[in-house]
Amino acid sequence: MDNLFKNVRSEVTYEVEVEKDIKVKMRDDINLSTDIYYPTIDGKIDKSPRPVLLHRTPYDKGSDRFAEEAEYFTKRGYIVVIQDNRGRYNSEGEFHKYTQDANDGYDLTEWIVDQEWCNGKIGTYGTSYGAHTQAAMASMNAKGLQAMIIDCGGFSNAYMSSARHNGAFELRQLGWAISQAKLSKEAIENPVVAKYLDEVNQEDWLLRLPWKKGHSPLKWTPAYEDYILEEWSRGEYDDYWKQPGLAGELFYDEWSDIPQIHTGGWYDSYTRTTFENYIGLSKKKKAPVRVLMGPWTHGQRSVSYAGEVDFGLTASINSLAENWDDYRLLWFDAWMKDFDNGFQDQNSLLLFIMGGGSGLKNEQERMQHGGQWRFENEWPLARTKFTPYYFLKDGSLSTHKPLNNDDSSTFKFDPDNPIPTIGGGLSGGIIAQAGAFHQIENPVFFGSKAPFLPLESRSDILVFETEVLSEDLEVTGPVSVHLEISSSAKDTDFTAKLIDVCPPNEDYPDGFHMNLTDSIMRARYRNSWEKEELMTPGEIYSLDFELYPTGNLFKSGHKIRVDISSSNFPRFDINPNTGGPLGVDQAKIIALNTIHQSKDHASYIMLPIIPQ
Repeated sequence: MDNLFKNVRSEVTYEVEVEKDIKVKMRDDINLSTDIYYPTIDGKIDKSPRPVLLHRTPYDKGSDRFAEEAEYFTKRGYIVVIQDNRGRYNSEGEFHKYTQDANDGYDLTEWIVDQEWCNGKIGTYGTSYGAHTQAAMASMNAKGLQAMIIDCGGFSNAYMSSARHNGAFELRQLGWAISQAKLSKEAIENPVVAKYLDEVNQEDWLLRLPWKKGHSPLKWTPAYEDYILEEWSRGEYDDYWKQPGLAGELFYDEWSDIPQIHTGGWYDSYTRTTFENYIGLSKKKKAPVRVLMGPWTHGQRSVSYAGEVDFGLTASINSLAENWDDYRLLWFDAWMKDFDNGFQDQNSLLLFIMGGGSGLKNEQERMQHGGQWRFENEWPLARTKFTPYYFLKDGSLSTHKPLNNDDSSTFKFDPDNPIPTIGGGLSGGIIAQAGAFHQIENPVFFGSKAPFLPLESRSDILVFETEVLSEDLEVTGPVSVHLEISSSAKDTDFTAKLIDVCPPNEDYPDGFHMNLTDSIMRARYRNSWEKEELMTPGEIYSLDFELYPTGNLFKSGHKIRVDISSSNFPRFDINPNTGGPLGVDQAKIIALNTIHQSKDHASYIMLPIIPQ
């Protein structure tokens, strides 16, 4: 996109000096370690009041990547404050993921605005956990907040689509805990603990689920084990999940009314959060609330591909600005220095709509799917035609309702033989790859088995597919599924995955079956997130759940496909089908799961069709 911004931005004017490990006291007298980056002139620190940029992180404030970011902004006239989260690196206290960030963030901003070098304006930035810390602060309407860039995170609701997911547990949390426990105080102080954690094999431990307290790979780091087992076993939406740092949507009234941009990728683990925050906040706030959504995996905005699919040279953030730092600088300059650089006049959303490419391999052996950027004014798009596509008995995906009285399809869900995760919206810490992939088993995907056939060949996946499209069809917006189900079990899961079936060509003789979005639903929470209700085997129930939103152009000659099953491992934990306590029950049973497809019990996916 040409001329997205005017060539007006802060220029390099200063050198940088850092004061490290300043102890900032929190309300409970715990000291958190904080670095401050000051502009210098002729070797002297300039402490005259100026705008401050703040980043709170559990990932080592002193690391090279964070220092480089801080220096970039400081050289251009900002003071930058970076703080280690409680219980991490040089900060005191015990670490408990997510639950401490609201109060600690508030206390830090209160301290900053009292400093002589702060002009009262604080901007915040950070990716992933650094986005969560920002949302936690905003939920408390923290002091001095002036502008935010919440990138790949900032929970709208961690129970619904981040730590848990429609009742299931996102197993990436386990991998994150193992990797970060290596940096715990126990590991730092005891080389034996550090050696043990270094030698933990995630693949082996993923085959020994659920973990038991005191008998897990985290047993020597009890704070990490405790919060993981707590999130894993707390299946009901209770007060734990309703805190400011975990459920931003409950605090939109209190949320800071400041210019904020929520950024992410179609293949990120926080895509749903990004749009939910936009919808909720744009209705309540006067200040601009924006979205930037690219075809990216978690934090990988500077490349043009996701998984084994490439979206073209314009797909990178570098097509919108010089680089990610430059993009963020322009945002802060616009709202903290009143620079007229074009950000003020942009539409609310800038979306990358995938699709339109050749479908052939590029030089890097990735499928060329293509795509383009587009500004929009609202979400969902006002011109959307929400259209149900019905799952019919013959395997077709049709806009026509079923006519028969008793059609249904049944498959066997064996918890000991789950469907392997092949791409999707993931973030780090687990043995799985995020992005768009041909949906065929492969040794690189955990759980895949010889002879490595297409997923559609499995007997525990129901496949529904349209006829070949005679014209282009765009699907952009929220996607949801309505299933009429029954099961032989008291509790089970159902999954749904939306796929763009690209036609065969010389590079892909069987075509390329590209995953777009997916989700899962735990049946015991079909009526309420706050109180589970087990099923009566054989009875018919309704399940309604959201997939992550997407933006894709299905070209003529392609097909739309939906896969329905009951597992996606190791993205989500496996339902043992017993109805027993979540994250604790050691028993497993096979479930016979049924999708009903009759005129009185129709199942369908609701697609947001955008008229061409």
